Amino acid sequence: MRESEADEPVAPPKSARRRTVADKALAFTGLALAGASAFFPWYVFLNPEKFGIQVAEGDRTRDLPNWPGRTVVSVSPLAMVNKNPSQPKDLIPDPLTTATVSDTGREDDKGPPADQQPFPGKSAFQLLHVANGRALIEDDTGMYVVRVGSLLPDSSRLASIEQREGKWVIVTSTGDVYGSN
Repeated sequence: MRESEADEPVAPPKSARRRTVADKALAFTGLALAGASAFFPWYVFLNPEKFGIQVAEGDRTRDLPNWPGRTVVSVSPLAMVNKNPSQPKDLIPDPLTTATVSDTGREDDKGPPADQQPFPGKSAFQLLHVANGRALIEDDTGMYVVRVGSLLPDSSRLASIEQREGKWVIVTSTGDVYGSN
């Protein structure tokens, strides 16, 4: 190295680019998003009622809701495709059987109509436990929690839950009394 080379002037360093308002806004937005994404799992953890699985409220009985029946929907023969265009539409027989005529209310020599006949045999069930105005009963198909007004396996309704002589009994709408063994 020569002495003359060492004394050569050196160019001053280039000045750093100035940060604009857009650069600062972008940096602030990035930091805000990073902070929010770090905080959100803690927010979920601390508020499980807002983010957890919601279990539907309701009774755990086998009673069906008292909803009105659905209306019957039938298919009109006029809505079906005419397979024989040469035949007039009003003479085409209905190729789709949609229902049968009910014999409800019609009596014959076999006795009363089927909808008025009792179910064959009684379903035997027994009372297992009573707590909080509900009774646990068991029959051959399973165990059920019932309350006053619930449908019982013998097709009656639970009229009352009473304590007689120190033992719990249930009284049905037909007057039958079932006690615990």
